Amino acid sequence: MSAEQTNNAMDLALSALVWILQDEERADRLLALTGLDADGIRSRVTDPTLLEAVLGYLESHEPDLIACAKTLDVPPVALVLARESLAQ
Repeated sequence: MSAEQTNNAMDLALSALVWILQDEERADRLLALTGLDADGIRSRVTDPTLLEAVLGYLESHEPDLIACAKTLDVPPVALVLARESLAQ
């Protein structure tokens, strides 16, 4: 995978994270399911493993995956492919 592909996947994941955190219920669910806290997210915001987990979180709940993709103006599969890219 090229550096540009990695950067694009990370940018998309960061946008998805922002989308998640803008909704208190969604954010609380993310924190509960991942065991992270706000400080943990802040300190690891550029960690590909964290960003992969964020996209995996969306993948595990299709309504959120679709809503996030719509807001970010990308097809849902783009979020899935970004997660796969970060997993490599």
